[in-house]
Amino acid sequence: MPRPLVVINVVGLTHDMLSTNTPHISRLAEEGFARPMGTVLPAVTCAAQSSLLTGVAPREHGIVGNGWYFRDLAEVGFWKQSNHLVGGETVYEAARKRDKSYSVAKMFWWYNMYASVDWSVTPRPSYPADGRKLFDSYSEPPGLKTDLQDRLGVFPLMKFWGPGANIESSRWIASASIDVFLRYQPSLSLIYLPHLDYNLQRLGPNGPAIAADIRLVDTEAGRIIEAARSRDADVVVLSEYGISEVSRPVHINRILRQEGYLTARKEIGGWETLDFGASRAFAVADHQMAHVYVRRPEDVPTVAKLLRRVDGVEHVLDRQAQENFGIDHERSGELVVVSDRESWFTYYFWQDDALAPDYARTVDIHRKPGYDPVELFVDPRLTFPKLKIAGRLAQKMLGFRYYMDVIGLDATIVRGSHGRLPDEDQTESAGPVFIASSNSIERDTIKMTDVKEMLLALQFRAS
Repeated sequence: MPRPLVVINVVGLTHDMLSTNTPHISRLAEEGFARPMGTVLPAVTCAAQSSLLTGVAPREHGIVGNGWYFRDLAEVGFWKQSNHLVGGETVYEAARKRDKSYSVAKMFWWYNMYASVDWSVTPRPSYPADGRKLFDSYSEPPGLKTDLQDRLGVFPLMKFWGPGANIESSRWIASASIDVFLRYQPSLSLIYLPHLDYNLQRLGPNGPAIAADIRLVDTEAGRIIEAARSRDADVVVLSEYGISEVSRPVHINRILRQEGYLTARKEIGGWETLDFGASRAFAVADHQMAHVYVRRPEDVPTVAKLLRRVDGVEHVLDRQAQENFGIDHERSGELVVVSDRESWFTYYFWQDDALAPDYARTVDIHRKPGYDPVELFVDPRLTFPKLKIAGRLAQKMLGFRYYMDVIGLDATIVRGSHGRLPDEDQTESAGPVFIASSNSIERDTIKMTDVKEMLLALQFRAS
């Protein structure tokens, strides 16, 4: 029989954060061990989680970022949720080959929908035909979300992402995860705590509020660790990436547009949209990495040469170079562009803010053709932001369509980012960490692709 195992994904946690601010996590490390962990390119949520669970690089599991260009649809899709997108055998699929009774709870890890697990919960708003957005979750079994919401209230989606993101979302996830763990006693619990991600991107790792944020998320992790100990479970705390201080946004799509590669169209509403299928080249920006899709093979060398001259760009990887980084997959761009450590890539493609698409000033993670950390801020140029937000929420409460246009277009406001591989001097400050309650699986160096086998060894060591 496998020993029960609880894996807590504390997003943004690094080895050098282990201190008096992390009494619960640090105590776990003292009982077992802690090591900086090597990551994958891109070091972003969806790619990292897929590598952690399958033990292979993006070239094999196919998750080349938080989003990519679907060539057959001529559309960019971000934050898709179907587990059918992920290739490779997961840790829990491998475990079931050893023990058919093996059970899994997957709480808010990505690609939760239709995963081969026993219990899962993930955010999933519903969108009625009248254009409203209703906060909700998706669960397996379907009644699990209703049960949890009866106990804990509706999952606080506005605290999970956007200007209001704070500890409340991680606290809800921790409470729900403890409930599922104690009630159903799964063999493996996968739990996602996103809190550190917010101010690390807003303020940077040296921001004055970060120490308090570390203490807050350690408290939630501590509650889970205590529940795990009550059932004699092993515990692993890990992260997906660390975050570096940044000061320069790089607008790749504006550069490609200026050089005649990107096509934008003016819509009847008066704004512009990016026409992917008509563009000779465009970028899908994802933090400090971007996939650049080039329609004509003869344009690839010219586009590569153009991007290598851009301030803030460190690497431009063609298909051959992508092999060295394990990201040579058919979903990847013809070019993969990586920033230097002080820079990050925006998705912005318009040249005039008056022509910015309607979604640009809102929190809209699915419609935007790239990741947008500016969504973590209320536009500082708004004179009475709280009044404007209250007015929009009043429209929502009355059942009207509403347009939460409170996000700015000044990307220089962002102070932290991730996605590139950490430099050698950043392994403890800008790379992920692996912490285990048992030293039975201790090793000097740990790669992200080692984690699957380490978890299996931890659970099945006595069998």
